[in-house]
Amino acid sequence: MKNKQEQTEKAALEVLRSTRMNVLEAAILARELIVAGRGQAGRARRCIEAGTQALRQQERTVTFAKAVEAALESRKERRVRTIYDFRYITRRFMKRCKGLSSRRVRAMTTQECARYIEQAFDTPRQRQKARLILSGVFGTAVRRGWCDSNPVARVELPRVTERRVEVLTPEEIHALKRAAEKYRGGSCAAAVGMMMYAGIRPHEVARLTWSQVDMQEQAIYILPRHSKTGGARRVSIYKPLLRILGEYRRDDKERICPAGWEQHWRQLRRLAGWNNDKVWQQDALRHTFASYHLCHFRSFPELQCEIGHRDATLLRTRYLCMKGVRDAALFWDE
Repeated sequence: MKNKQEQTEKAALEVLRSTRMNVLEAAILARELIVAGRGQAGRARRCIEAGTQALRQQERTVTFAKAVEAALESRKERRVRTIYDFRYITRRFMKRCKGLSSRRVRAMTTQECARYIEQAFDTPRQRQKARLILSGVFGTAVRRGWCDSNPVARVELPRVTERRVEVLTPEEIHALKRAAEKYRGGSCAAAVGMMMYAGIRPHEVARLTWSQVDMQEQAIYILPRHSKTGGARRVSIYKPLLRILGEYRRDDKERICPAGWEQHWRQLRRLAGWNNDKVWQQDALRHTFASYHLCHFRSFPELQCEIGHRDATLLRTRYLCMKGVRDAALFWDE
């Protein structure tokens, strides 16, 4: 009996030798397995199998940087601005959050994602957009099987308090128009005119070519791939804009905006008086157009069509600042 026990112990030691585990470690591990299996060998083996599958699943993941690459690849057909925003925000995440780029996406938690958003971005509006893009990265990771769920879905949306956008006064409108006419031989005048008298967004203007401007029909055609919302629209050319476009018209193949448009647009605003003491509000010209349009033409449906909104809700709640409108008739008759 004793001889048989010694043979069993020798065989057990021989089995352990190939695992590089000592007798004590093996005994502790065996005891934990027996407890997990409630003393049943078959149940203990099922615990091993289930644990192996879970571990394999956990190891099937990628770093955050790789997940970002995959998310960008899956969005390569999106609009240029969408891709630019996605790339900018994910790069800022990885730049400001130490160790994030090499972090495994399956291991990331909701609390961790919330902390990264606060760490990388400063304002509620920035954090709201960052949350949306971070969620997009994890959405791609879930579809690829790199994580089981999207932790960002449980991150609370940052509360954004909308600030009223003031419309430009007649004096400010005049100063901006004069600056546009003088700056670089008027190369930006047509773009400024479109934003002021047609409500076209700066990034939409940057994508337009003169072929989309029909002087005979007195209309500008915004293509779906150029618009912010992905919808096409026809924008009317009113009298003051018709004069500007006629004066600065160029070949159909050319873009409305000169190369380096964003830099020129900032410089032009500084020349018109918007500097450190006078801050330019985003979409100020679009809001100015909407307010002057409604004050003069008195038509919500027409304005909604011109500006490209699905309904008038946003116009009524945020866009219109009628208090600052003066000489509306003169605005459209210059």
